This record gives sequence, structure tokens and C-alpha cells, in this order.
Amino acid sequence: MILNALVQRTTATLALALGLLTALPSSAQAAANEQFFPLATYRVGAYASSGIPVWAGMIDYLRYINEVEGGINGVKLVWQECETEWTAEKGIECYERFKNGLNGAPVAVYQPNGAPAAYALANKAEADKIPLITLGYGRTEATDGSVFPYNFPVMLTFYSEASAFINYVAEREGGLDKLRGKKIATVYHDSAYGRETQGPLALLAEKYGFENIQIPVADPGNEQAGQWRQVRQAKPDWVFLRTWGVSTPVAIKTAARFGFPADRIIGDIWASSNEDVLPAAEAGKGYLALTPYPGGSTFEIHRRIKQYIVDQGKSDLKDPKSFGSVYYNSGLVNAAIAVEAIRAGQKKFGHRPLNGEEGRWGLEHLDLGDARLKEIGFLGLMQPLKLSCSDHEGGGAAKVQQWDGAQWTLVSDWIPADRGTLRPLIDAKSAEYAREKGVTARDCAAEQ
Repeated sequence: MILNALVQRTTATLALALGLLTALPSSAQAAANEQFFPLATYRVGAYASSGIPVWAGMIDYLRYINEVEGGINGVKLVWQECETEWTAEKGIECYERFKNGLNGAPVAVYQPNGAPAAYALANKAEADKIPLITLGYGRTEATDGSVFPYNFPVMLTFYSEASAFINYVAEREGGLDKLRGKKIATVYHDSAYGRETQGPLALLAEKYGFENIQIPVADPGNEQAGQWRQVRQAKPDWVFLRTWGVSTPVAIKTAARFGFPADRIIGDIWASSNEDVLPAAEAGKGYLALTPYPGGSTFEIHRRIKQYIVDQGKSDLKDPKSFGSVYYNSGLVNAAIAVEAIRAGQKKFGHRPLNGEEGRWGLEHLDLGDARLKEIGFLGLMQPLKLSCSDHEGGGAAKVQQWDGAQWTLVSDWIPADRGTLRPLIDAKSAEYAREKGVTARDCAAEQ
């Protein structure tokens, strides 16, 4: 009897354990319906003030997709961070850690979140068949998807940024013909990122007849007296400020010291957020900046995220004042593009997690018109975007906003770049890359 009782008890215990194992999915089972979003972050170092609100925007949107929409067509999102300090070396380490997915959940797209890592990972990502999304940074020539099938400088390349800047200046001066004889100086971060606009600005200077002055700022840009002394001596009509992180408020304050007016300085998209101007205090009033994702929290997506994420205490945002800042909004936009690319890919491959090759297909068939932007809550915050094999940028426009000492105010509608003028420059660079690397270009016409 005792033996029978022990057998029965053991059998019951085993049955209960097996029942629990069946009820609770294993990590492999969970991963079968999960999509991994790697987050290569920089929460420490000279650029942390820019990065922290970006990750808050990205994570808040991913959490919103999971908790409000139930994932992407039922596929739940999982993510994990890896600190890069905005360096190529650590950016590569994070990519190598993440490229094979997380507990079986695959990677469909990868965002290196920094120009150094974007350049360093271009060949690795192509070999691994993982598409890189580099919104507002990275290789401009990767616009040509026939040569760069796994590299997507989405929405606004540095070339388009330079052209949008010149077109806005022309608008302010009364027309493109009024640029002749003007002096335009670029104060730039002396890195691959900062130097990227030199080619298109030289081309546009030749076309429109303005004087093109280039003034580098060594990383990290804590001291710029020499550069702004050059500005004062050159007496430019406009300054294009292409700094980053701590170098932006230093530039704005130093410009004020040397008597250059803030309302004649136009920052690029990485010198355009609250975190760039608040440290400059009074010197920042009147400062202008380009942005493909304007500041503000009145867009529909902000209402949704405030209701379902922020007000529920689930936001990654540590400083409530950054809700709706340009960098927070850039995180929202970056996350939305990745989500919508996967959604586009699922139309072909089914409602399941996608791998990198499938994610690339989704990106090349991404089509976000006004109707879709309104549906997902991004109308006005994001420009219409349509990608293809031959065009990995799409978009190509920016808005201009002005800082009044407390907030940003939009002072323009979308300013389009002259992409037709720029495209031969892009094609020449991509062709040169193809020759150097022995790349055979895809036939995009045959793939459409």
C-alpha cells in the first residue's frame, strides 16, 4: 500500500509538472513568435544627452506596439540594449553580439545609431544579410540600392540635408539666383559624419555661385574660439552648423561671444534638439535647425503614447520635459520605420518573425503615404516615404524650426532637396565603390 501510494503520488507530481511545462511556453516556443529589435545605444559619454531621449522614444513605441496593438500582426517584439558610447569599436561589438538574434528571435533590421558604426558595419551587415537603417546618417551613396542592397540611409541623407539647407537659405534670400556672391560657412564636426556634406556643398556652390567656406571642429568640440574667430573674419551671410553632442551648445555660445547672430545659424538634424540648445541658455534664442522629425508633442502618436505608455508609468523617459523633444521624436520615427518595414515584409512572407533578407524586402517595398501616416498617428511628424531597390532614401525633405528660448517653433513646411541635381554625385560614388570592391550591381528594373 505504501509503495502504491508513493507511485501514485510520484505519478501525480510528474503529471502536474508536465502540465505546467505545457502551459508555460519554453523560450524556444516564445521566440517562434517574437521579433528581436537590437538597440545599439549610447547612454554614457559625450553624446549621452542626445542618445537618452532617442532610446526613450524607440522603446516607448515598441512597448506601445506590443501592449496596444498586440505586436506586429500578432508577432511580439523583444529588445535588448548594448552600450556603444557612439564609437565604431563598441558599435561592432554590439552588432556581433546581436546579429544572430535573441533566444531564437531573429533580427529583421539593424539600426547602428551612429555614423562611425554605420561605416564600420556596412560590409559586415551585407555579408550577414542584415539591412542597416541609418536615418539621417551613414553612407549617402547607399541610396543606390543596386550597389548597397543591405544599407538604407532612409528619409534624409547628408546630401539631401545640405541641399535642403541651401534651398531654405535661397527662400530666405528671395530665390536661388540671389545666392550668387553670398558667403556660406559650414562649421562641422571633423569626422566622417561632419565631412559628408563637403561634396554636395561644393557642387551647389558651383551651380549657384556662393562662396563655400569649410571650418572643422575637432572631436568632441569643447573649445571653438579658433573656429568662430575664423567665422568673424570671413563674415559669412549664413552658417551651417554640423556639430554633434556637446559641441553644439559650445558652438552656439561661442558664436554669441564673437558676435555672430543665432538667427543666421542653421543647425543640421544632429544639432536640432532641446538638448542642444538648453545648455546655451540666452545665446540660443533665434537659433534655427533642420529636422526630418520636428519637435512637439501634439501629434496623434503622442496622444496615444501618453495615454497608454507614459500615463501608465511604463515610459523609458526619465525626464518628462523631453517628451516630444526632437530626439524623442526621432526615436519614435526610427522605431515606426522599422515596424512598418517588417509589416510590409509580412505581406509577402506571412505574419511571422522575419530574418534579414525578408526585412530587406520589406524595406524596399515600404510605402508610407499620408493615409498610412495618419492611420499610425505620424501625419505631420513624418514625411511621406517610399523606398525601392534603386532608392534607399525616399523622402529627401526637412522642416526648419526656430528656438525661442523655451520651445521650438516650425518656420517652414517641408523643404525638399534637389535630389535630381545630387543623384549623379551619388551614382558616381556608388560606381566607384563597386569598382573598388568588385561589386556587381543588381538589376533593379528586373526586381521591381
